[in-house]
Amino acid sequence: MTSVANNVLPSYLTLETHIDRQSVRESYNDVRSDFTETNWAVFQFEGNQICSKAVGSDFADFRTQFVDDERAFGFVRIQSGDEMSKRTKFLFVTWLGPNVSTMKRARLSSDKALVKEIIMNFAVELQIETADELNYEFFREAVHKAGGANYGTGVREL
Repeated sequence: MTSVANNVLPSYLTLETHIDRQSVRESYNDVRSDFTETNWAVFQFEGNQICSKAVGSDFADFRTQFVDDERAFGFVRIQSGDEMSKRTKFLFVTWLGPNVSTMKRARLSSDKALVKEIIMNFAVELQIETADELNYEFFREAVHKAGGANYGTGVREL
């Protein structure tokens, strides 16, 4: 008997989203590692599956990964702190392009929950809907605001 005869549709005919846990976890760990140059990872849909699409170190390359008719997720490493104390913080980005259909918009929160089962450690979460918001300084400022008190004076005396 075929799966259709048993009232079970093949996965390519369902709307259920799946995640490639291995590729997403590997990219996530690559960004978190202090031993690589990787500063970002992007996770996008291939059909109904969320996969790791790209990793890199140049933020300009990160920006090019997002298009107006797609949903995607990003994980970014940000250096924060003041002259006395440098800290690494992580930012989770949900991209919702301006031309994404209503049905895909409605499913975004449940799809994001799948990604957040793997990407669990981050200081800031942002939902971005325009290319102008894909801005490194905007991301840094969001991390800075979430970081609490800054005791730096702007000058480090030696």
